[in-house]
Amino acid sequence: MILRLRSLVLSFALTAAVALSALAAGAAGAEEVFWSGARSLPVYSVEREDNALAITFDCAWGTEHTDAILQALEEANVKATFFTVQFWAEEHPDYLKKIDEAGHEIGTHSATHPKMSQLSEEAIRSELTTSSRAITEVTGKPVTLFRPPFGDYDNAVIDTSLALGLMPIQWDVDSLDWKDLSAKEIAERVVTKAKRGSIILCHNNGLHTAEALPVILDTLRARGFTFVPVGELIYRENYTIDHTGRQFSAAKG
Repeated sequence: MILRLRSLVLSFALTAAVALSALAAGAAGAEEVFWSGARSLPVYSVEREDNALAITFDCAWGTEHTDAILQALEEANVKATFFTVQFWAEEHPDYLKKIDEAGHEIGTHSATHPKMSQLSEEAIRSELTTSSRAITEVTGKPVTLFRPPFGDYDNAVIDTSLALGLMPIQWDVDSLDWKDLSAKEIAERVVTKAKRGSIILCHNNGLHTAEALPVILDTLRARGFTFVPVGELIYRENYTIDHTGRQFSAAKG
């Protein structure tokens, strides 16, 4: 396949970059701190004993690159999580069904893609319930995950999401594919930042996302990582979340 041939070239170029990045990460110390202080937080990453991580795709605009993304995931036998906006799901029910039938997990990305922290609690609840219902009407499956548009949230957004049975999910690795970076740049960002329990952010309309995927998946697998949907990565109960958004199981010890 063309994607596979390109991935070999990109993989070769990334080998040195990965090694250098690992050294830099060790020197730099801690990861970015997303929030500090007493706040209700979504899950940015998960503390795991195994090497599992999750790759996710936000779906809000277009479908031009979605088939190629699904093909790359299928060829690698990887199950991902797609977060869909209601208007996208209603405009493209065939793709929503295609994603579901391929065995991928689907969460809500809101109804209208607003900045959720600017909404009233009633409006937040409406965004989450109507968008979840739209997904379920197509897939026949309940929705249990929510990703805030723009990564924007406050306590009301997180608390309302949890009250509705929707686990709020962020990310700790941003591919920046929405900036139309090259496939090499996207892959390099992801493979150098991913760690055990990471949640990787991509987009279904990223110009070079599909081309970068084989390199990302092959490189991380070669480093011992496994891919699972977000729903299998996180803890649903008996957990704590630290100030960086990393989730820990509270059932141990």
